Amino acid sequence: MGREIAVRTPERAELEARWAQRHGIEMAGRLADAEDFADAVAEAIVPENTDDTYSKGWRVWERFCAAQDFPVTEGSRGALVAFVAWMLREGRQTPGPGGVLGYAPSSAGSHLTAAVVGLRERGHEVSKDAAAEARKALDGLTVKLLKAKERRGRGKAPAGTIEGLRTIAAACDDTLTGRRDLALVLLSFHVAGRASEPAGLLAGDITVHPQGLRVDILTGKTKQSVRNPAVPYAKDPALCPVLAWQQWRAALHAARPDLNSPSDPAFHAIDRWGRVGGVMSPDAVTAAVARISVRSGVPLRWTGHSLRSGLATESRKAGRDAVAIARQGGWAPNSRPMLGYMRTVDDWEDNASAGLA
Repeated sequence: MGREIAVRTPERAELEARWAQRHGIEMAGRLADAEDFADAVAEAIVPENTDDTYSKGWRVWERFCAAQDFPVTEGSRGALVAFVAWMLREGRQTPGPGGVLGYAPSSAGSHLTAAVVGLRERGHEVSKDAAAEARKALDGLTVKLLKAKERRGRGKAPAGTIEGLRTIAAACDDTLTGRRDLALVLLSFHVAGRASEPAGLLAGDITVHPQGLRVDILTGKTKQSVRNPAVPYAKDPALCPVLAWQQWRAALHAARPDLNSPSDPAFHAIDRWGRVGGVMSPDAVTAAVARISVRSGVPLRWTGHSLRSGLATESRKAGRDAVAIARQGGWAPNSRPMLGYMRTVDDWEDNASAGLA
């Protein structure tokens, strides 16, 4: 379900009254129609995962209001600060790791944002000062949790490594599932794909080039995610994403000759009996990566994001600069997440204390 658009807030009514005074009633109506159109465009371009995050966060706000007997329409300073404290203390419906009922600070922050956005979209005022005070309370309470040595959340996903890819490649057999798994992991790694990106790929989005593959990625959060990275042949055939892709498609065609359209999914779901299904969802991609890593014996259990962060860290180890890494992975040139991935390498390779003793 999409987010609701507040069509006539008090601020909007006041704006339209000013337009009428300046330009007349007819022109004010035309400008109002343009505002409605802008609202509709804004709604249409919100990524599905962002929309889903806001919907989940709004439901958490509704649960809080019900628990405290607060009106769901009031985003006052006190209500928002109390919301933050409640989330960290007891907000979860089911216990997390260690039986903790409180949310991780990062999740609480996302739900706070969703509550503020949801209130404003529904025409209820939330001042910047109230939102800032709640954010300040969240930061302060997070520090208290850290001082109490209480860690929540899963932490950062372990970055994929070349050695990990080698372990996975050795464990993937020549069955249809094995061919798909290897192609999924290697291709996702080389394009620094989020789980949603291989899930959204069609067969026609991946084209063979004399030097490798071109991948048209049309999903993602930002304009940098609409990209077509080049994926060259690897020196090691066992780790080559191009060969893995070709072998997967050949195996799929042999098993299901009818699945040969450019509009078919690039990666199909396959059940335990080897039956080919439809498109893989982002959650299915994440689960597959985790399952593949565990099955292969990779020391740390990978997630879907391990492949994205892994490309950045391994490229940095190989001496690639930030511009090339950003272009391949669809990051903004000064992306904080990308620079954070690179820093995990730079902290060791360019360490101020290295060699002093």
